[in-house]
Amino acid sequence: MGAAAAAAAPASAAVRDYWVAATPVTWNIVPNQHDAIMGMTYTPAQTIFPTVVYRRYSRNWRRPLNNEPQGGGNQNLMPGPLLRARVGDRLRVHFKNMDTSFKRPHSMHFHGVHYRPSSDGAYVPGISGRDADVKPGRTYTYKLTAGSDSVGTWPYHDHGPEMDASIEGGMWGMLSIRGRHEPVPDREFVVVFAPMGQFQSIDGRAFVGNTPVFHSRVGDTVQWDVMAMGSEHHTFHVHGHRWRTADGTPRDTQTVGPAESFRIRWKEHDPGTWLYHCHVESHMMAGMIGTYRVTR
Repeated sequence: MGAAAAAAAPASAAVRDYWVAATPVTWNIVPNQHDAIMGMTYTPAQTIFPTVVYRRYSRNWRRPLNNEPQGGGNQNLMPGPLLRARVGDRLRVHFKNMDTSFKRPHSMHFHGVHYRPSSDGAYVPGISGRDADVKPGRTYTYKLTAGSDSVGTWPYHDHGPEMDASIEGGMWGMLSIRGRHEPVPDREFVVVFAPMGQFQSIDGRAFVGNTPVFHSRVGDTVQWDVMAMGSEHHTFHVHGHRWRTADGTPRDTQTVGPAESFRIRWKEHDPGTWLYHCHVESHMMAGMIGTYRVTR
């Protein structure tokens, strides 16, 4: 999306700096080794694997920070940092490749925002530049603008030479772009549906007891940021809740395809513990299910 198409930034627009690194981790997709619904158990050999993820850092990558937003789920590192901005803001995403395990080049490619080709991050031999092929130990700064047409939630992911392996291993995250005067929700939850090996994951985990447990209180304005990565379609569903589409139609499921994303909001008034999951039944039974807890 061309930077020239972006609307002029309002006087109150900000410059937002984010420091992100590709870091190697040993990941366990089923930490408790248990599928609570079917009663099946798994061995560490089936659930643990090395991979590379996006991790948030303090300025100049001095120290690692938590990826998850305040009030988010019960885990960290996957998905990558939630990058927030408002319409008119400029984002500078400072990226460092710290992949000392696989020693692969990596990049960051952003959906939904404006940028020049030098911040595209998509590798094509003979065409792309350093933005798409950041070698281990090297850095690159991506320069983005949130336009009036950027409101919503959007994916970012590795689009370097090893894109397929990186996406399968969890190198993805989301942007959350609000309108210039749009109120901030009390809770913002990030849900990424993605296949991983024999499992179907939510934020890199599978099965109740491992997938994120999201929390809110009665009266909270709750926002769900939902996307799919990989090559499959999924259907997002939260038990006991409904939301309205742009034309006012109520619904309680919404389908999302590869690299598609959406956000929904509601005012919470239903206390209890609720299920959320993908409503493709085979995906749910392979791990794509979690719990949402609302207190008074």
